[in-house]
Amino acid sequence: QVQLVESGGGLVQAGGSLRLSCAASGTIFSINLMGWYRQAPGKERELVAVTRSGGSTNFRESVRGRFTISRDGAKNTVDLQMNSLKPEDTAVYYCYGNYRMREYWGQGTQVTVSS
Repeated sequence: QVQLVESGGGLVQAGGSLRLSCAASGTIFSINLMGWYRQAPGKERELVAVTRSGGSTNFRESVRGRFTISRDGAKNTVDLQMNSLKPEDTAVYYCYGNYRMREYWGQGTQVTVSS
C-alpha cells in the first residue's frame, strides 16, 4: 500500500517562506509523477506544481517564479519550496503521486499566510 506523508506546513506572514516535504512509502519502483495540489475553503482542489521522473515540471501560473519543486527519485520524496507567500496561497496542501497508473494522496498539511 502506497502512503504519502507530508510535513512542513504552518503559519507565516505574507512575504515569508515555507518548505513542504512529502515522503512516499510502500513502493518498489520510482514514482513517475509527484507533486502538490491545494484546496482553499469553498474552492476546488487545484494543481500547484508537479514533477515527472524525467525532470519536467508544471506550475500553476500564480505560483510560477515563487515556488520551486524538487524530488529525489531514488527516495520517492518531493519538496515544495514556497517563497514570497501571499494570503491567497492559504490552503490545505496535498502531496500527490501517480504510481503504476494509480493516484495517491497525502493527508494534507495546512498553510496559512497572514496579511
